[in-house]
Amino acid sequence: MTSYQTALTREEAEVMALHALAWVASDERLGPRLLALTGLDAETLRARAGSPEVLGATLDFLAAHEADFIACAEAIGAEPARLAAARGALGQ
Repeated sequence: MTSYQTALTREEAEVMALHALAWVASDERLGPRLLALTGLDAETLRARAGSPEVLGATLDFLAAHEADFIACAEAIGAEPARLAAARGALGQ
């Protein structure tokens, strides 16, 4: 796949990351683990869900475990390469 096929606008990346966050948050295993690793509580996560920091942290969290990353990509209907590209589009 060439880079032009995975390039995303910031808005596309944010939408994809929000879908990923919703998927993680709805998972009985991953949701609590994301909260524990980020130090956020559920209320703060909801309040800051659209922030670049939380979206980036969510994609970093998924990227740390390939099986979860692939499962998320499949669940939200995204190619794994596009989900990975979303992280880059969000910046550091």
